[in-house]
Amino acid sequence: MRLSSLFILLAASAAAQTLQIYAIDTEGGKATLYVSPSGESMLVDTGYAGNNNRDANRIAAAAAAAGVKRIDILVITHYHGDHASGLAQLAAKLPIGRIYDHGDNIDRSNAKTEAVYGPYEKARKPYPHQSLKVGDTIPLPGVQVTVVASDGETLANALPGAGQANPLCATAEILPPDKGENGRSIALMMTFGKLHIADLGDLYWDKELELVCPTNKLGTVDLYMTTHHGTATSGSPQIVHALHPKVAIMNNGEEKGGSVKALTAITSSPGLQDLWQLHFSAEGGKEHNADGKLIANPSAEGDEGFSISVVALADGTFKVRNNRNQFEKSYGK
Repeated sequence: MRLSSLFILLAASAAAQTLQIYAIDTEGGKATLYVSPSGESMLVDTGYAGNNNRDANRIAAAAAAAGVKRIDILVITHYHGDHASGLAQLAAKLPIGRIYDHGDNIDRSNAKTEAVYGPYEKARKPYPHQSLKVGDTIPLPGVQVTVVASDGETLANALPGAGQANPLCATAEILPPDKGENGRSIALMMTFGKLHIADLGDLYWDKELELVCPTNKLGTVDLYMTTHHGTATSGSPQIVHALHPKVAIMNNGEEKGGSVKALTAITSSPGLQDLWQLHFSAEGGKEHNADGKLIANPSAEGDEGFSISVVALADGTFKVRNNRNQFEKSYGK
C-alpha cells in the first residue's frame, strides 16, 4: 500500500472516531441529534408539528449533514408539543428504529397534554418502544447514555466520581413545582471517552435540585445542553454551577426561553468559556445575550433555522460551529 493511500485510510479512520451533535433550531422547541463514532444516531425530541413540516425538514437536513439515513434511537423526553408532536412528520422523512419515552401519560386532565399525547401514541405504535426508568442506559454504541430522571423520579445515588457537597444549596430559590409533564421529563447524562455531556430535557428547578442538593449526584460536564430552553424556572445556579460546564448550548427561541435569569446563571458559572445560542433572546437584550458570532439565528426576520453543531473526540476535546456564519471554536481538555 502506498504511503498516501495509508494516510487517507488513517485520516478516514480518525474522522470516524468522533461524536457529532446537532442542536437543531425548532424555534424554541427541542430536537438534538447525536451521532456515535459507529454512525448510529440518537435524536432527543422532534420539535413541533405543523408549520409546513418545518421541524421535520430541519431534522432531516441535520441528519443528511451528519451522514445519517435513519434515526436509530428516538428519545421523547415528555409530552409537550415542542418536544413530541413532530413524530408523525419525522417518520414520513426518516426511518426510525426504536422509541424511548417516560411511559404512558397519566395527566389525563390536562387537555393540552392529551392533545399531544394522543397523536403521539398513535404515531408510536408501529415502532418498538421502551419506557425509561432512572438508572437505565440507552444503547448508543461508543457513548454511555444514562437516565438520571424520568416520570417524576430522579437519581438516588451519585454517578461514579460525583457526590460532592454543593455549597450553593442553602441559597436555592424555592418556586412552585411543576406537577405536569416538565416534572416527568427524561434527563440524560452522557459520556464519550473523557467528554461529559448533560442533556436534562425540561426538568423544573425542584427536580434539578434533587439531582444536585445537598450533594451533586451528576458531577461536572464539558458540555451543557441547557435545560428547558433557558426559562426562568430551570437552570438555577445550584445546578449549572455544580455541573461546571466549559460550554453551554441554549435551545431557545427569540421569544421563548433565554430568560435573563437563566442567561445570568450560565454566564456566571465558574469555568464557563462560552455560551452558544440558537436564537438571540429578546428578553436578554444586548447585555445578556452571547456574542453575535455565537448565535445561530440573530433575528426572527429571515430566520433560516440554522443549527449549532459539535464534533467531539474521545480525548475530551471538541469543536463547536455556528452553521449560519461557519464560525467555529475548539475547546481543550
